Amino acid sequence: MRPLLLALALTIATPAFAQANPQIDYPAFEALAARVAPQRAARLLAFDAFKAEAARPGALLLDARSKDAFARGHIKGAVNLPLTDFTADSLAAVIGPDTNRPILIYCNNNFSNDQSPVPVKAAALALNIQTFINLVGYGYPNVRELADVVDFNDPKVEWVTG
Repeated sequence: MRPLLLALALTIATPAFAQANPQIDYPAFEALAARVAPQRAARLLAFDAFKAEAARPGALLLDARSKDAFARGHIKGAVNLPLTDFTADSLAAVIGPDTNRPILIYCNNNFSNDQSPVPVKAAALALNIQTFINLVGYGYPNVRELADVVDFNDPKVEWVTG
């Protein structure tokens, strides 16, 4: 009798689980990630090309790590907007009105040091992935990503604190 009651309870509960929060759309996220994947693969830049692109007039070097991590160190010239703070309004305030503005991104997993302020995260959860998808999803198609792993102590990186 207990298995029957459990099955009945699950049957009754299933519609509640099926009613998804209308403000969370996982299938749309999956579709966006699949659509963005080839674009992202084509937009990975080696370190020297990344630095050259970041130096171009109008380009934005965006660091989506936390404010605390950014304050402990970042690439010179980077602007911070934590991924957790991404909204249409916050992105427009940081990026400006030009949705085609070149945006260059990097994350902890671009550094070989694996120490504060850039401890390496699980590869499948590297911040670059979510940042790239979010930027494109919010309507910014001109995103480039640092492909290489570098030492933030290398003078070419131009790592700064504060």
